[in-house]
Amino acid sequence: MSEQYSSYASAAEMLCDEVKKVVMSLAESKQEAIQEIRLRSGKPLALTDGTATLFLEENGRVLYSAGEKVFCTAQRQVYDTFRRLCGYAVYSVENEIKNGYLTVRGGHRVGLCGTAVLTEGKVTAMSDISSLNIRIARQKTGVAEALIHQLYPFKGGVLVVGEPSSGKTTLLRDMARCLSLGIGCRMMRTTVIDERGELSGTYHGIAANDLGLCDILNGYPKGEGLQQAIRALSPQVIICDELGTEEDVRLAEQGFHAGAVMIASIHAPDYTSLLKRTQMQKLLHSGAFHTAVILQSSDRPCSIAAIQTLSEGAMLCCT
Repeated sequence: MSEQYSSYASAAEMLCDEVKKVVMSLAESKQEAIQEIRLRSGKPLALTDGTATLFLEENGRVLYSAGEKVFCTAQRQVYDTFRRLCGYAVYSVENEIKNGYLTVRGGHRVGLCGTAVLTEGKVTAMSDISSLNIRIARQKTGVAEALIHQLYPFKGGVLVVGEPSSGKTTLLRDMARCLSLGIGCRMMRTTVIDERGELSGTYHGIAANDLGLCDILNGYPKGEGLQQAIRALSPQVIICDELGTEEDVRLAEQGFHAGAVMIASIHAPDYTSLLKRTQMQKLLHSGAFHTAVILQSSDRPCSIAAIQTLSEGAMLCCT
């Protein structure tokens, strides 16, 4: 059984029995490419492979349009799957639910849609769950080794830039493993601030993904995690996912002034779009990041399009 198939199967295990049976009827050769499984109440079950949306008949036959014979998920099946994802204890993950996602066993991340429950204008809960998007977590060991050979010794922080499903988290995960083990560099004390549990896939205290000898602060908001790392872990490298807010800019600057190399991801389809973002201008001004690693589109996950020196904007390489 391949690693990719194993990841697909472990994600399918989270589904209610009727939906799981259909999902697992997909040919094994196609399972390796699936990135997301989407369940919507009363709508066709949909799978995405990075290039197209696939629909399934009950026997696993693939269709590329939502015709009459496609398998549709009933509202009951969506809710049964949701309860299963919560370990049949919805109350125990209420904080994640209000933020619109769950991280489940195997490191898979589940996006949630439903009705917002508001208290004083803020979302405090979600009810009437109507759709689920399971993003399949796959660890790809070795994808960062050539990159680290190229960047080390670091001249400053590194931003991994790409659109959704382009492999940002996968690349960060392998960078953490390599840096903490000294693969392509000297061994570096590496702390991962895993706010949403995607990097480590930690579930009940056990990391599903191999992050080498990293110290993992699982579930910590970036600010509190950064403070904890600086105060108690003396990291040489701090890795976190998805910068984007003005608060994130301040935190990156704080990590930089603490003497750690900051490595993080940020959403942008290309370098030009990245530089147009207001937060990016502030990140540049902070001095926390020296290099941007630009990824290809979602149909070529973890493939590097270019590496840019942020301080000068000069292209170093293009593959």
